[in-house]
Amino acid sequence: MAFVPFWFILIAVLWTGFFILEGFDLGVGMLHGIVGRDDDGRRAVINTIGPLWDGNEVWLIVAAAAIFAAFPDWYATMFSGLYLALVLLLVALILRGVSFEYRGKSPSKRWRENWSRLLAIASFVVPFLIGIALGDLLHGLPINAQHEYTGSFWDVFQPYGVMTGVTLVALCVVHGGTFIAMKTTDAIRVRAWRVARRAAPITVLFVIAWVAWTHVQAGGGGFLNPAELIGAIAIIGAAMAIREQNEGWAFALTTITFAVVIITLFVDLYPRVMVSSTNPAFSLTVRNSASPPYTLKIMTVVALVLLPVVLAYTAWTYYVFRKRITVHHFRPAAAPQAPPATATAQAAPGRPAARQAQRRGLLGGRRRRRG
Repeated sequence: MAFVPFWFILIAVLWTGFFILEGFDLGVGMLHGIVGRDDDGRRAVINTIGPLWDGNEVWLIVAAAAIFAAFPDWYATMFSGLYLALVLLLVALILRGVSFEYRGKSPSKRWRENWSRLLAIASFVVPFLIGIALGDLLHGLPINAQHEYTGSFWDVFQPYGVMTGVTLVALCVVHGGTFIAMKTTDAIRVRAWRVARRAAPITVLFVIAWVAWTHVQAGGGGFLNPAELIGAIAIIGAAMAIREQNEGWAFALTTITFAVVIITLFVDLYPRVMVSSTNPAFSLTVRNSASPPYTLKIMTVVALVLLPVVLAYTAWTYYVFRKRITVHHFRPAAAPQAPPATATAQAAPGRPAARQAQRRGLLGGRRRRRG
C-alpha cells in the first residue's frame, strides 16, 4: 500500500496547483469591473487570462478525478454530503466560462454589463464554496459508521469552513490584483496596484487568523508548525512587496501563501481524508477509503508519464503569452485623414491637379508672349 500516501500527496499537489494558477484567474474575474473602468479596460483585464483560464481550470477537474479514482469512498461521501453546494459550484463554473464567451457577442452596453456582473459573482462563489468544502474536511461533518453523510445542507456551513472560504477569496483578490499589475500598463496597472494595496492588510489579518484557527483545529501545540509559520511570513512579505510595487516579489509571495494554505490543510488532515463530527472513529482515512493496490499501481504509472507533459505544456503556454496587455489593443484605430485639398483642386474640383497646372503654365506663357 505504498501507493496510498503517494496519491494523497498528489491530490494535495493538484489542489495546490489549482489555487496557485486559478487563484489569480478568479481574482481577475472579481476585479475586472473595478480595475477596468470602461468596456475597453474590462476587455483588456479579461484578456490577461484569456489564453490561460480554461487550462488552469483543468486542475480542478483532475483533482476531483484523482479523488474518485484513488479514494472512491472519500469521493462518494464528500460529493454526496456536499451535493447541493457542489451543484452551486458547478453553476458558478459554467456561468464563469460562458461569460468569457458571451460577453462580446453583442455591442449592447447592458448585455456586456450583465455578463460582467455574472463573471464577478461566479469568480467569488467558486473559491468561497471550495474553501468551505476543504475546511469542512478538517473541521468535521456528521458522518455515521457506514461513512454516510447524515447532516443537512446548512450543516456544510461550519464556522471554520466559512472562514477558510473567506480567506481563499481574500487571497484571490490580492493574487489577482498583482497579476493584473504584472500583465497591464498605464492606468489599469495603477488601479490594480491600488486595489491590491487596499486589500493586502485585510488579507494579512484573514490569513493569520486562519493559520491560528487551523493550528488549534488540528490540535497543535504552543508553536506554529513550519508550514503555518511560512504562510504567515509569506503574506506579510507580500503585503510589503505590494506596498513597494515590487510586482515580481508580490506575485511570488502570494503564490507561496496560497501553496502553504492548501498544503497546511492536507498536512493537518493526514492520515484522515474526512473527519466525522459524530464520532472520530467514523472518520474516513487514506486506508479505509483507498482503491485496491493494483488500481493505484496502474494510475501511478500513468500519472508519472503524463504529469510532466502537462507541466511542460503549461509552462510553455505561460511563456508564449507573457507580454503585457494595454487598453489600446482594444480601441479602434483612428481613421486616416485625407490630405488637404490644394488651391488648384479647390478652384476646379472636377479636373486633375496636373492638367490644371499644365493649363496655367500654357496660359501664362501665352500672356508673356503677347506682352
